[in-house]
Amino acid sequence: MSGAILGISAYYHDSAAALLMNGEIIAAAQEERFTREKHTSAFPLNAAKYTLEQAGLQLRDVDVVAFYDKPYLKFERLLETYHAFAPQGLKSFLSAMPVWIKEKLFMRKMLHEELSKIGPDKVKIMFPEHHLSHAASAFYPSPYEEAAILTLDGVGEWSTASIGMGKGSDISILRELDFPHSLGLLYSAFTYYCGFRVNSGEYKLMGLAPYGRPDSEQTTDYKKKIMEHLVDIRDDGSILLNMEYFDYATGLTMCRDDKWQQLFGIPKRETESELNQSYMDMAFAIQQVTEDIVLSMATTARRLTGCRYLTMAGGVALNCVANGKLLRKGIFEDIWIQPAAGDAGGALGAAYAVWHVGQKKSRKAISGGDAMRGSYLGPAFGADEITRTAKKYKAVFQHYGDFARLCLDVADLLDQGKVVGWFQGPMEYGPRALGNRSILGNPCLAETQKIINLKIKYREGFRPFAPAVLEEDIAEYFDLDRPSPYMLLVAPVLEKRRKPLPADYDRMEMYKRLYHLRSDIPAITHVDYSARIQSVSRKTNERFWELINTYKEKTGFGLVVNTSFNVRGEPIVCTPEDAYRCFMRTEMDYLVIENDLFCKKNQPPLAEDADWKGKFKLD
Repeated sequence: MSGAILGISAYYHDSAAALLMNGEIIAAAQEERFTREKHTSAFPLNAAKYTLEQAGLQLRDVDVVAFYDKPYLKFERLLETYHAFAPQGLKSFLSAMPVWIKEKLFMRKMLHEELSKIGPDKVKIMFPEHHLSHAASAFYPSPYEEAAILTLDGVGEWSTASIGMGKGSDISILRELDFPHSLGLLYSAFTYYCGFRVNSGEYKLMGLAPYGRPDSEQTTDYKKKIMEHLVDIRDDGSILLNMEYFDYATGLTMCRDDKWQQLFGIPKRETESELNQSYMDMAFAIQQVTEDIVLSMATTARRLTGCRYLTMAGGVALNCVANGKLLRKGIFEDIWIQPAAGDAGGALGAAYAVWHVGQKKSRKAISGGDAMRGSYLGPAFGADEITRTAKKYKAVFQHYGDFARLCLDVADLLDQGKVVGWFQGPMEYGPRALGNRSILGNPCLAETQKIINLKIKYREGFRPFAPAVLEEDIAEYFDLDRPSPYMLLVAPVLEKRRKPLPADYDRMEMYKRLYHLRSDIPAITHVDYSARIQSVSRKTNERFWELINTYKEKTGFGLVVNTSFNVRGEPIVCTPEDAYRCFMRTEMDYLVIENDLFCKKNQPPLAEDADWKGKFKLD
């Protein structure tokens, strides 16, 4: 046996593949990055091929393919749910059943057919449960020998949340919350009602929440109605949803719009329509309720396990505001969150579950951090690929033999207020760009947020941006006493960096609040003085660290704006060609791919002694 296990997540959203060799992560990637279809549910053919190529393996060399949930259990849940709610849901039943009977019920056969496109297929397929896959993705790559495990998402087969305990190579699931009672689906219902897309707009709802008025009568009323009419929160954090208000169990939408309008007094917001204060207050209310539930569940996890540390996965674990409050509450000494916490991470968790739980393999000790290698687990590209892209598009660019010199020039560009695409090494696994597929900006200029949102990302102007900060400088800017390498913790900006707000701030129109100068690092300071932090370690990403350190030497600030390298509606870029095309279609000023600095054709060279590459040079 080769010790190779290929993990697969597919057929819902965020399909991905991950490869373990003897319990160590070799590679992992989301399929959307290859096909350019955001949140694709398709079988991850390209991602699987990539992971095998990284290991130098053929499909026949793989011991087991691990799929991230159990189709028969999911089918059972669908049938029992339709039966329980009958005669409701007939339309949904007639829509879903043909697909299940024709395809998904025979998942093993369908997977073999897809795998045969990679190579001769006689591989064994195993099906860990969905929340075991999440739990495995949270615990096994974490830095802890023993930890509590909390998984939270929409729904797997039956489970919507679980509390477990990991010790050595063993995982025990202690509590589960079952469908239709789901914190993830509750949050998604509000995402839908506030006019955002379910399974991708939850970030927007979280970013909108700080515009809500914490002490207003309307916010208080919304929160009261949520807790009195929509969700019953028990002392242990478990919840019961009032299904009279929800439609997702058997219908085709998240909630019953007419009943919500009657309850809250506002209609469902139409997508792209103006955001008024009512939806901001609603977002704040459900964010607060979500945080309360997460804290209660974490308290129960501590009580049940007695563990000092917590690990987390599942889509709700990407709610970095709740994560930050959980950390500051001090229920656990520390928490570790899987950077690919959503369904994409299920591919990695499924492989881990087969290796440790299914095959009873012991867990190797992790020294100096976690096993995720910074989550830089995707494809990297060499000089040949960059040169092909430059020739194809007749690009204008300079090559730097000295990376330190490149950092000096890029730091100067950022200081001038320029926006720079930054493409280096292996692509990140998970939804966050962590310095290898990033768009960078000056954190000290208030206009940076507006420029990147409206002229480069082409997305809603209220969306906040994250700081990438030198790990050793976190305490200079934020109320956070530990690293946050995966951009999964929100913390307050220090008081000494804040600027006072006017007395009528809460009554200001949304964008006047947004563009008010709140700190000396305004581009990454959200309207509630918070920031979603990525700490950058020299050990994990030396090149990104060197750039930020060079920027610090020039400006005195050891942080930059970091957002994902993509535009609205598209996945993060994967290849040099993806990056160059995105660069040219936006108002981004410069693009760095490895040691090459690309510019638009009307821009002068930065370094007189830099080597020009390609036949198209500036006059």
